[in-house]
Amino acid sequence: MSSGTGSDTGGGSGTLSGSGSGSRSGTGEVAYRIDDLAQLSGATVRTIRAYQDRGLLPRPERRGRANVYADVHLARLRQIADLLDRGYTLASIKELLEAWDAGRGLGGVLGLVAEVDGPWTDEEAARISRAELERRFGGSPDDAAVAEAVELGVLEAVPGDADSFLVPSPQELAVAVELYASGVPLSAISSHLRELRVQVEHIASRFLEFTTEYVFARYLDGPHRPTDADAAEAASLVRRLRPLAQQTVDAELARAMRLFANRSLRQHLGATEPSPPAFSSRSVAVPEETMRAVEGLVGRANAAEFVALAAERELRARALDALMPSDGPPADLDEQV
Repeated sequence: MSSGTGSDTGGGSGTLSGSGSGSRSGTGEVAYRIDDLAQLSGATVRTIRAYQDRGLLPRPERRGRANVYADVHLARLRQIADLLDRGYTLASIKELLEAWDAGRGLGGVLGLVAEVDGPWTDEEAARISRAELERRFGGSPDDAAVAEAVELGVLEAVPGDADSFLVPSPQELAVAVELYASGVPLSAISSHLRELRVQVEHIASRFLEFTTEYVFARYLDGPHRPTDADAAEAASLVRRLRPLAQQTVDAELARAMRLFANRSLRQHLGATEPSPPAFSSRSVAVPEETMRAVEGLVGRANAAEFVALAAERELRARALDALMPSDGPPADLDEQV
């Protein structure tokens, strides 16, 4: 790692150690030159100075002609590096650190960050050699398929080792192997994964919106950064809710697969029930005088429905008449025998 060329000593290092481990003051605190701080933190001298200029790092103490850094500076640099690794911007990091400096706590916030950023599955990544990969997919090399798998994140290149890959999800790779062995081309598997990923990401987005609205909004949408207690409670909720998304998707996927697989099998075996005939309408000429009378009775908006219901009632009455026996009772049922 580069530690830069400046030492911030103003031409001398005073009583500070040049060994890279710092020296202790009379109070027992460790004091570092900027070169020592850079070496221990992994940041360059230029980066340390840039953090100071942006307000991310406290200014060093001035002792004579030397700038003196302490353990608090080293801890802050390591916090910044950790947040950068998690994908936070320097502007966001500055807000978090200012909240901490203002006494609103950072430990709980970082705990929440770690909880959200942690693994969302019990599955552990594995490593596979190029030779083993080719063997599992038929024994012939397919550079295009491997490149696409890397692009999709199914495989990850291992720096400095061109003959090995990291497999973030061995289960996903195992599914691809089984599909390929069943006759599905690699290109079709990749296309299916791309399509599936879009739909799954939509599900994840909706689940996050749902839980944020009803669970996490009170921790995240306030006028101030969450306190340590707030963040710790939110982190606990993340741990409890984390498996719910997968459990819900698993249950719904099982239900849908059973439904559609059963339907598909019945269709292929010709065992489907005939679909009911679709209803359609026909235009029928009705005397204008009749339509005016109907409209005057029930209104223009209800005229068509009235005519249809009247016709249906007449049809039902005729059907009932056809069911009556020919030697049935006299027409006037109210007449006493």
